[in-house]
Amino acid sequence: MSWPATVRYNKESAPAGLAFVQDLMNTIAARKPRTDDLLADLGDAQAWLDLALAEWSQITGTPVGGIELDEHDREELLGFRDDLRRAMRQASSDALPPLHTAAIALQLDGDGHVRPEPRGTGWRRVAALALIEIFQAQQTGIWPRLKMCRNDRCTAMFFDRSRNNSGVWHDVKVCGNAANLRAYRARQRAQSAT
Repeated sequence: MSWPATVRYNKESAPAGLAFVQDLMNTIAARKPRTDDLLADLGDAQAWLDLALAEWSQITGTPVGGIELDEHDREELLGFRDDLRRAMRQASSDALPPLHTAAIALQLDGDGHVRPEPRGTGWRRVAALALIEIFQAQQTGIWPRLKMCRNDRCTAMFFDRSRNNSGVWHDVKVCGNAANLRAYRARQRAQSAT
């Protein structure tokens, strides 16, 4: 099994449950040739969610019941995804106002560990799961490594595995070379114009 949206970019996914967040943000229509938006209609959205939840459950070792979406849930999930992506773009500049709140319960396990549990139904449960994973990634310090490709024509979410966390392209050969070539040609045109 693999993450259904992220696999389209031929990149390794983020570690553990953070890959669920990465996959949610990678459901957009992007790249050339243009891939489909996996949340574009209810059938596609449910199919993506079922596969992503199965992958999340397998990776985290946490059983998860199915989450059923209706059309309203699909629209709200689209908005949540877009807000997550907008927040990623804004991460280096002005902060956005609070965007989403999710119901989460803390459960004390028999071994003394406190575990967050998503609450709600439909898109709210998906949002709660994603926000739990983001919070845990922030606590462990790996959140800043989940990045959006700097290529405006791509914007794939990737996990930066570089030593110094300096990656800016989801794939240097695809997006980096294209962007560098465009910048080089723009410099050449500017030089020849002067």
